[in-house]
Order: sequence, then C-alpha cells, then structure tokens
Amino acid sequence: MKLSVWAKEQGISYQTAWRWYKAGKLPVPAEQMPSGAIIVHPPREPVTSDVVTIYARVSSRDQRDDLARQVERLASYASAKGLVLTGLVEEIGSGLNGGRRKLIRLLSDDKARTILVEHRDRLTRFGFEFIEAAMMSQGRSIIVADETEDTKDIWADFIDVVTSMCASIYGKRTARNRAKKAVEAVSDSEDQAGLQDGA
Repeated sequence: MKLSVWAKEQGISYQTAWRWYKAGKLPVPAEQMPSGAIIVHPPREPVTSDVVTIYARVSSRDQRDDLARQVERLASYASAKGLVLTGLVEEIGSGLNGGRRKLIRLLSDDKARTILVEHRDRLTRFGFEFIEAAMMSQGRSIIVADETEDTKDIWADFIDVVTSMCASIYGKRTARNRAKKAVEAVSDSEDQAGLQDGA
C-alpha cells in the first residue's frame, strides 16, 4: 500500500511517516518505487497454528479403507495436540501427479492457513520443501504428523514414473504395457540376485 494510505491507517500525518521513512525509523518494511512513490509492506498476519485443514491421500481406489483410517489418525492427532479442524480434503491419486485438483485448490486457498498431513509423501512424493517454502512466504504452514517415510506407495509411484518415461519415448498407448514389463524385469533381477546370494 502507499505510504499515505498506511499513515492514515495509523492515525499519523503523511509528513511524519515520510520523515520516519527517510530516517529509517518506519516500523514496517517499505521501498521507494522508480516513480518516487513509497510503498509500505505491512507484515503478514501470523499463522494461527491451532487451526488446521487435513489433507489425506492414497494412490488408488482400492485403498479407500486406508484413506478413511488415515483421516481417523489425523483427526486423533489434531485432537491430542489441541488443534481445531476447519476442513478436510481427501484425494485419490499418485503422489507424483502434479495435477491433483483438490490439492491445487487447497494450496490456492489462503484461508487454509495450516495444512495437516500424516506423512510428507501424502502431500507430494517430491518437492515437499518447495511447497513448504512457498506456503511460508504467505505466512502459512504445513504440519507433518509422522516424519517417518511411508513406503506403501513407492512401487505405485515407481510404476507411474516408468509409465511416464515410456509414454515420452513410445507413446501413451503402449506406455503402460512397457512400464509393466520394465517393473517385472526389475523384480526378476532382484529375485535372481536373492537366489545367487542364498546359493
């Protein structure tokens, strides 16, 4: 906002605010634009850490029961920590999928000040730190209930990565079959290595 608007909100004259700015005594960050106008950057509202929105995710529809249990665990965690639930978002989709609509909507909603997830990879398989940094820059935060890694969906995510690579190389039609063959080849190699170790 302009320095004049900020000064009016504070109940002081523009001249006083201008003098404070010139003396480096303005209590909020401000900068002078090339046009000469002084723009004040009021501090963001502090994060209300006791108000949270739950985000729960599983990779496939056959894990719906796991999704319900995940929500129950998060609700119990919130209750034990004295957190107030203001919303719940449940989603089915790969942790590698950057187009999850419900997550995008949640991240775009500045009313969701704090997001509660069970594990980091429930939010995203890669790039958690980028999302967290972007939210922090908005005065928002993420609470991870359990910092240990959840490995249940790693094979599903691996298949998604291989499928995506095969689609880039061979086209979408045969990508899933080629990905399946690649995963089977990796599994067979691991089995053979296990047999050789046991010999």
